[in-house]
Amino acid sequence: MGTRYFLALFLILLVLGFEVQGIPLSEEDGANSTSLLSQVQDSLYSYWDTARTTAQGLYEKTYLPSIDEKIRDVYSKSRAAVTTYAGIFTDQVLSLLKGDE
Repeated sequence: MGTRYFLALFLILLVLGFEVQGIPLSEEDGANSTSLLSQVQDSLYSYWDTARTTAQGLYEKTYLPSIDEKIRDVYSKSRAAVTTYAGIFTDQVLSLLKGDE
């Protein structure tokens, strides 16, 4: 039943795509759409810059050296554990592939 819904949705989107593609644009519409596109891009870039600036400000405001040290400590311990267990796993796989000799 899900396949039928997917097929119906695909056909509807295909028909809508052909309808949108079949509408010719005049030269005025082409110029307006370009300016609209640039306005949308400028708007999105300004939102992105604002969000990035805000996030950076929050990070700098809440930066705590003790938490940074804890994160580095956790990273080094977890890296050591993963290295150890990866070595054990590699040895086990190699011994299984090598077999009894």
